[in-house]
Amino acid sequence: MNDQELNKKTMELSDAFFGLSFTGEARFNYRLRTTGGRYIPSEGVIEINPKYLEELGYEELDGIIKHELCHYHLHQQGKPFNHRSREFRELLKATGSPRFCKRLPSEDTKFNYIYFCKECNKQYSRKRRINLNKYRCGKCRGELLMKE
Repeated sequence: MNDQELNKKTMELSDAFFGLSFTGEARFNYRLRTTGGRYIPSEGVIEINPKYLEELGYEELDGIIKHELCHYHLHQQGKPFNHRSREFRELLKATGSPRFCKRLPSEDTKFNYIYFCKECNKQYSRKRRINLNKYRCGKCRGELLMKE
């Protein structure tokens, strides 16, 4: 799928679920890492992370586009369009749009280090190694040890 096909799909979803036309631009942004998409109000542009299409398919892509269209249409109507606004949440519910996108399978974290508290046995998983002399358990302030 290229940017023109994405733009066409966005227009179709806007007509079908919102009953309003989408006059902005939709495009893929290959630099997005931690989000499925974003709406840029100053430009009227919706940017989509192409990894979601590659890894999770068209169903997840449709959900992301509908979510961003909620931002777009509320902004065009002069209503609050942030995630916490009542209007935004109601429009998400009315159109069946997801509030959050799923995690990418490729982004699943692989923890290299597992620490546990000597006192309460609380476990901490970390990607990076930590200085055991500097850090303590956040629950009971006990000494941390690395799991072998």
